[in-house]
Amino acid sequence: MIILVGGEKGGSGKSCLAQNIAVYLRTEEEGNVLMVDCDPQRTTSDWVQERCSNPQLPHINCIQLYGKIRNELLSLRERYDYLVIDCGGQDNLALRSSMAVADHVLVPLRPKRRDLKTVEHMEDIVSTCQMVNPNMNMAFVITQCPSLPSLAPRILEAKEVCRSYGLPVLDAVTYSRNMYDDSEESGMSVMESEPDGKCATEIRQIIHELLYRGQRGNHEPAELEAKIALVQ
Repeated sequence: MIILVGGEKGGSGKSCLAQNIAVYLRTEEEGNVLMVDCDPQRTTSDWVQERCSNPQLPHINCIQLYGKIRNELLSLRERYDYLVIDCGGQDNLALRSSMAVADHVLVPLRPKRRDLKTVEHMEDIVSTCQMVNPNMNMAFVITQCPSLPSLAPRILEAKEVCRSYGLPVLDAVTYSRNMYDDSEESGMSVMESEPDGKCATEIRQIIHELLYRGQRGNHEPAELEAKIALVQ
């Protein structure tokens, strides 16, 4: 299985999501996982290096690939249970090459105007890649959300922007919490730092919904708002 976390907008938490997804698949699914870092900033590569310095943490392999990487990914797919790809915040060859072969594509967006402006261009990229990869399961996820209940409408509005382009968006979201940064700095996932914490719950909800979204129905805004309050 190939899982791509990517998008056009930087700063939306792509590396953080990719890292936590990889740890989940490695520890809770007991899979053989390879992370593919396509971001020149090497955020995930540095995270893996930090992780390797702690012998108590389950090891996760990581390589760096750039440019037209479709054939490399298809080859690696035969050797690992899961490939988790971290693509940088821009439209480039690595993003499109990965999307052309990925089973699941997760595109994080913050509920901010400058992030939502990229939805139209992402719709064009997704449509193009679906011509060669029609079975691709793609979804947006709203990240780094404000936790104040009075700001919940921003989250719902962001989801509606995604849907207005005919693109799916997960019910699950992440909130702006220090635990995400603290875990990343120590080479860990939030599920390892605080297994029963709110961040761990958010990550598991995202993974479960992404992988099994086809088995769920659509929810009305009122139901979405109730889910948001529950996660908080």
